[in-house]
Amino acid sequence: MMRVSGLLRLVALLVTLLAVWLFLRSSFSLSTKTIRLPRWLGSAHKEIRVPKSKCGLSKPCPANFFAFKICSGAANVVGPSMCFENQILMSPVKNNVGRGLNIALVNGTTGQVLRMNSFDMYMGDPNSLLKFLAEISEGTLVLVASYDDPGTKMNDEIRKLFAGLGSSYAKQLGFRDSWVFLGAKDLRSKSPFEQFLKNNPETNKYEGWPELLELEGCVPQKIF
Repeated sequence: MMRVSGLLRLVALLVTLLAVWLFLRSSFSLSTKTIRLPRWLGSAHKEIRVPKSKCGLSKPCPANFFAFKICSGAANVVGPSMCFENQILMSPVKNNVGRGLNIALVNGTTGQVLRMNSFDMYMGDPNSLLKFLAEISEGTLVLVASYDDPGTKMNDEIRKLFAGLGSSYAKQLGFRDSWVFLGAKDLRSKSPFEQFLKNNPETNKYEGWPELLELEGCVPQKIF
């Protein structure tokens, strides 16, 4: 009887092990089937990269338009910056900006950068800026950003030349005003790309200076 009882226990154990093995096999087979995804569905897990617009604009410019962004300086602490067609032209990082007016000239047809200069309008010689503006050729885009003080040395001749580039505010630009502007030589009307903020102790954000200005947009090619 002892041998029969032991044999029965052994058979029961083998049956139990067999049942467990069959259960695990079927479960594993089922799980492997559920994770086999179609190729098109598996690709959905890949990161979708949305292309960024040039110069960080909220949306891309249409064909035959140039993207740009101009920021004035913040008080006399942070210098201005200019981006054109996703290229940083002037900025504190590039170390090519200065107190006064920062100006970049770009070919209005090809987008090629022609010249970049900064002009000290507080202690500098205004004749250097006057000569620079007078030599701008027709069809050239002119990007301007103020830093600290753009207006102390601004004379009537310089204001007239900026007005000829399409500026509406050059004639009233004064001590520590904020100004950003994009115009062109011999523009037939006023430029739509300009912002101006008067230095006013009652409204200034930075004590003796107004807040910085940002100007961005899309300027069409070959219209000047």
